[in-house]
Amino acid sequence: MKYLILIYSNPASRALWETFPPERRAQGLAAYEALDKELTASGEMVASEPLDDPVTAKRVHVTEGRTLTTDGPFAEVKEYLVGFYLVDCATEERAVEIAAKVPEAFMGLVEVRPVTELAALA
Repeated sequence: MKYLILIYSNPASRALWETFPPERRAQGLAAYEALDKELTASGEMVASEPLDDPVTAKRVHVTEGRTLTTDGPFAEVKEYLVGFYLVDCATEERAVEIAAKVPEAFMGLVEVRPVTELAALA
């Protein structure tokens, strides 16, 4: 089954990251590299990407056949999505185990959500 592991940030977690010395930042990035390698080797990796800053987002609205866009994030939120893993693993417990290896998990900023198969929606 596929699971989406969502990684969030907020001003406090961003400020904490900024206080880390270069060696500690390198450790954080190395944790992601190790997780990527583990999931690729196990065949569980479907996709993983970091996301750009929310201020680069475009809100899209279609009305009367016209597409309108506005700059900035979709909504004012305390936390914003900064990246994700899409994994295909046997159980939800395994997805949670993977999510626990994401560095932001120690701050409670990681979410695991099952992916709904399109056939189930029909």
